Amino acid sequence: MYSRVGVQSLSCAFSYVWKQQRQVLNNVSARSLQSSSNASLKEILEQKIGEMREEVAQVRHAVGNQVLGTCTVDQAYGGMRSVKAMTYETSLLDPNEGIRFRGYSIPECQKLLPGIKQGGEPLPESLLFLLLTGEIPSVQQVTALREELSSRAQLPDRVKKTLNSVSPSLHPMAQFSIGILAMQSDSVFAREYARGAPKNKWWEYCLEDSLTLIARLPQVAAIVYRNTYYQGKQLEADLKLDMSARLTKMMGFQNPEFDELMRLYLTIHADHEGGNVSAHSVRLVGSALSDPFLSFSAGMNGLAGPLHGLANQNVLTWLLQVKEKLGGQAPTKENLTKICWDTLNSGNVIPGFGHAVLRRTDPRYMCQREFALKHLPNDEIFQLVSLLYEVVPKVLSEQGKVSNPWPNVDAHSGTLLRYYGVKEMTFYTVLFGVSRALGTLSSLVWDRALGLPIERPKSVTTRWIKENLVHKAASEAK
Repeated sequence: MYSRVGVQSLSCAFSYVWKQQRQVLNNVSARSLQSSSNASLKEILEQKIGEMREEVAQVRHAVGNQVLGTCTVDQAYGGMRSVKAMTYETSLLDPNEGIRFRGYSIPECQKLLPGIKQGGEPLPESLLFLLLTGEIPSVQQVTALREELSSRAQLPDRVKKTLNSVSPSLHPMAQFSIGILAMQSDSVFAREYARGAPKNKWWEYCLEDSLTLIARLPQVAAIVYRNTYYQGKQLEADLKLDMSARLTKMMGFQNPEFDELMRLYLTIHADHEGGNVSAHSVRLVGSALSDPFLSFSAGMNGLAGPLHGLANQNVLTWLLQVKEKLGGQAPTKENLTKICWDTLNSGNVIPGFGHAVLRRTDPRYMCQREFALKHLPNDEIFQLVSLLYEVVPKVLSEQGKVSNPWPNVDAHSGTLLRYYGVKEMTFYTVLFGVSRALGTLSSLVWDRALGLPIERPKSVTTRWIKENLVHKAASEAK
């Protein structure tokens, strides 16, 4: 965390924090980034929590009565887009630079976070350490965290029995949520809260549950996959593997290259600040002091919506439809432009392009594109995606109805999964869910550490707006 924030305005506070983050990135060596390389995860968190509590108290004392954001009537009706009304420590989405995890961009995370090999993709365990502590972990710390998660990864037989009793016709995300809820009886947080645990200990019990849940999710996901698509023929977990390789092996894949893709996938999908449906659902339900199992299940039910986590599935479906419409012709800018206009003129959107916040190409798209250029440059669907990258933004800009015509993360992820053999598109969001646990549960630990209260925003009716705003405006106009 940062030193004392002696500021008199909110803008100064944010400016100070940003300068401190950039100083870490620009002025310190890799050795100094790992200055506490022998400290355990919990030891670092204990120190960081004390510092962060002090920092929050100082910021609230300095600028607590200042306006953070305003809300228009259109925003109230329009999903509260861009209303600044919450804090979220683990990530921040910049409209131009994309997502930053604890101040680090995706390219910086790829460079700094330890992987399974030198120059490889970051281990999700590395990102989890960063999200929890705000520090780039050493190789030793990542190894220790891997071992910690492996010790928690074995799924209880009763949870397996519950998952195996579910009809495989149920959507994979519904099965995934059931598996999460089936683990709720193991909640340390729920047990200790019922025993009257003091408030300053809640974060520790939340951390216990979160680590257990994150450790077990690969096996839950793999059981859902095998039950749904492979007649329940399950594979044993190798607890010595990192969580990405453990997941792919239990799904039935033996390709080290796919393991690397899954490390990248789980890293870049982990968090996207706090206002999206899945992250905010975990935060909202957790604010009632529901345990991490209940809270994360709520987030996954939100992720399952077609406007959120199902988007990558929708993109791949559209890409295959485009391929079919080409009728064997090689894709060109000309024929793809016509197909794009036909899609728009029929009243549909081009999936995978545009974003509620971003105003440039999603960095998560770019890192997947770089992976594809390295490992599957001649794949037919990738070449289609690559050409659409040149075509669609021009079409959408000409149409003039979107503020961001550039591709987002969903425009690419399904193509990569399909290439490596995961062709069951209804399962893609489960993989997204395994990843999203890293960010949302890290944030939930900090919610309890900072003692954030139950969320209860004020709502008004349309009648209230008419009586207090419309009628007032009409009177003033006279």
